[in-house]
Amino acid sequence: MSNRPSGVTRRPIAPLEVARLAVPGGSVPVHAAFSPTGRVLTYLYSEPGTLDQRLYALELDVPGSAPVEIPVGRVPVGEVGAVGGSGLGEQGERRASALSLEEQLRRERAREVAQGVTVATWAAEADALVVPQPDGIYVVTGVEADPRRPSKRLVVPAADGPIAAARISPDGTKLAVVRAGDLEVVATVTGSAPALRLTATGTEGLTNGCAEFVAQEEMGRADGLWWSPDSAWLAYTEVDERRIPPLRIVHQGLDAVGPDAEEVHRYPFAGMENARVRLGVVSARGGRTVWMDTGDPSSYLARVDWTRAGGLVAQVESRDQKTLRVVLLDPESGASSTLLVEDAPRYINLHDDYRALAGGRWLWSSERSGYRHLEVRSSSGGLLATLTEGDWQVDAVEAVDEDAGTVYFSGTRDGATKRHLYAVPLAGGQIRRLTTEPGTHVVTVGPRAGAFVDRFAALDCPPVVRVRSLADCSAIATLHDRRDERIDELGLLPPRIVELEAEDGTVLHGLYYAPDPPGDEPPPLAVAVYGGPHVQLVRDDWAPTVAMRAQALRRLGVAVLVVDNRGGARRGVAFEQAVWRDLGHLEVADQVAGVRWAAEQGLCDPQRVAVYGWSYGGYLALSCLAKAPDVFRAAVAGAPVTDWSGYDTHYTERYMGTPEDNAAGYAAASVLEHVGSIVGDLLVVHGLVDENVHFRHTARLVHRLVAAGKDHRLLCFPEERHLPRRLEDRAFMEERVIEWLVGAVGGARP
Repeated sequence: MSNRPSGVTRRPIAPLEVARLAVPGGSVPVHAAFSPTGRVLTYLYSEPGTLDQRLYALELDVPGSAPVEIPVGRVPVGEVGAVGGSGLGEQGERRASALSLEEQLRRERAREVAQGVTVATWAAEADALVVPQPDGIYVVTGVEADPRRPSKRLVVPAADGPIAAARISPDGTKLAVVRAGDLEVVATVTGSAPALRLTATGTEGLTNGCAEFVAQEEMGRADGLWWSPDSAWLAYTEVDERRIPPLRIVHQGLDAVGPDAEEVHRYPFAGMENARVRLGVVSARGGRTVWMDTGDPSSYLARVDWTRAGGLVAQVESRDQKTLRVVLLDPESGASSTLLVEDAPRYINLHDDYRALAGGRWLWSSERSGYRHLEVRSSSGGLLATLTEGDWQVDAVEAVDEDAGTVYFSGTRDGATKRHLYAVPLAGGQIRRLTTEPGTHVVTVGPRAGAFVDRFAALDCPPVVRVRSLADCSAIATLHDRRDERIDELGLLPPRIVELEAEDGTVLHGLYYAPDPPGDEPPPLAVAVYGGPHVQLVRDDWAPTVAMRAQALRRLGVAVLVVDNRGGARRGVAFEQAVWRDLGHLEVADQVAGVRWAAEQGLCDPQRVAVYGWSYGGYLALSCLAKAPDVFRAAVAGAPVTDWSGYDTHYTERYMGTPEDNAAGYAAASVLEHVGSIVGDLLVVHGLVDENVHFRHTARLVHRLVAAGKDHRLLCFPEERHLPRRLEDRAFMEERVIEWLVGAVGGARP
């Protein structure tokens, strides 16, 4: 894609194309998973331009075999499906109504927009898959035996009540589900006994077997129940949110008024009460729950894992997030012993790199050196070996093959804007890079199959998905290598990666989208921001190329710049934690540095600069307009946090402390305290039923803007949450946002 495809006209990109999901080249196999023996691979796939995911299976041990679709409880598209379907009007409304509130919120936490089959999970040691659908939970068996003739059964019908979670036992014979706040176990075989209820305390504000809001949204823990390796026991969380005052969100856009017109959430605001979470263990046959001793009840239960010997390992994080304890728990007594304590002067980043190993050893990763690296620890927690080191980071442990003595991991060893798969001996030794093409590799490793699924992409290369050998990286099968015709129809060209310096000399990475077609004079500039911790936008991947708003703007003569400011991900602790207790300061300074760099390079007209972003990016867009009004003349702020006291505990306190212990920092970071400095044009966009960044943030902002006599425009979507899902809403929004930005900086009219 370094040259424009022949025959392509430079026509504007319509707002509908900007809003449409999936993006050009974005329909690729996802959620790949190897069966327990490794002989079958399952994955989900939707045809280009659609969100209708279907389940497929591929026999890896049969040369030349073709993928086979496994239909599971699918309903014809256009009748019933998932929220966020690509259809319009009444059809989209019917799709939305098919999902319970619990499922809608789960998809919000997972940022999931697909319809059809969205999850398919193998039992750890059995030929059985669990597949949730709108009409209930299905269990599919016999896929390993013959993917063309599997058996499927609706084990838990949704008609019996909304299902909040479902987990299959390792041996595939039982399914644990959460319904009405209580934990039940159902046999997966035909003619089995009725559901066995394991808890009976579920009520409004108290649930069993589910993760609390901050665990799902901020901690990366979606689960609240865990099967023991022998399928005999269940560890589960009891979540008590009754100390958290209820927050009511009204569906103002519904035609009818009734029970469905209001939602009640228990949202933990910064500095306020959190949910109280207990970890218990109960027999899958029923009986008394044994509660585990995890220490201070105000701490966060971050991770839970079973050991090979049938014990539990929990990661417990202090409320101030400066200490993480790894504790070994006895399921029979609940007694605990500490294996490791990680301390940090600012905060601990959670991860999923714990792996139980033979002999009680375990794999671990730590940012103790300033970058996340791997180590092996003894059964008592002592350090046995350091596996990786250097000024780069391990992104994730992908798999461990103890028989071969190998750890597979992804990381930034070859550059922070890239991602590769590596292998390192479990005993320590030389690191090998397995993936070859430059760019970004997202992988699923199956040691028993001796293979991995490699989704490879780069700025100039749409995603290609292949199954490769772990031995030599040779291709075993190609799952996807079809070029989306919309790429050439729309004439999409990749941005280029640039480097610039912050005020203190820190190297920053950026993306520059040149106007298309180019003009004779320096163009106006739109700065696209996210800017928040744990996110990286500048990478050699396909996603920046299909940032469709940026592509639409460049076609209208507006250049677009993206800068990953300090506070962002994958650059080490010092780079990320530079914004600690002082959000909205260095981020703005680094975005200003990006604009000045572009002006010095002749890449923009510094008198015509706008900024736009969503969520943290919305907050940062507002901050740029308020704190650097001499640089930014206009902003579009989508779903913005406007004052950090109105956001949740785990995220906000990690970076800001509490409002009580950092009052000055909260005031300095609050957009509400800087409204008087705003002089540019402002458009604010927000969904009224956003349960993550509540509309209250925007309402408080508007109140201050009116009081200060500041002109602004407000665009609301009555039935959208944090992630706009209806195509008609997204298309309307993109048309207004693009018109606003172009009008503000003087590009060509759409």
